[in-house]
Amino acid sequence: MCDYSLHAVASRPAKVGESLVSTSFCGTSTRGFAANDEPAVAVCLLPGTELGFEQDVRYNRNWLLTKSAGFRVAQFCVIKPKPPEQHRDALQFPDGTIVLVNLLSEGQHAQVLQLPAIRLEKKIGARAERAPVYTADQDNRVEVEPTQQTS
Repeated sequence: MCDYSLHAVASRPAKVGESLVSTSFCGTSTRGFAANDEPAVAVCLLPGTELGFEQDVRYNRNWLLTKSAGFRVAQFCVIKPKPPEQHRDALQFPDGTIVLVNLLSEGQHAQVLQLPAIRLEKKIGARAERAPVYTADQDNRVEVEPTQQTS
């Protein structure tokens, strides 16, 4: 997470085990997550981050009604909305339901259970060469002492 409308809000990446709260950020119309001790700093989640909530997650169906997702665990994901300038940060629940983070009711407490595994790729500029293997009689750089036989 750090949805498009949070570019003007201070942010930092999430850490495993930290406690977060769903909140609105001053000066934006966007909801997201902040640490309990840093309410003005958006905590950015990577797709695949797993969250555990204190209670079943609640979200706004419209201006007056809220609905329960029926789950206390969710995985952060990013959707491709139409039109593209709409919110894209979302939570996916075990039953496959996807709810935009921007629709979450404020004040819900969650803990970061797990961050996604990130594949590290190292680019190697030159291909490693295999060292040739020679036997002693094939390589003139190696001198082999004759074995001494004892009788």
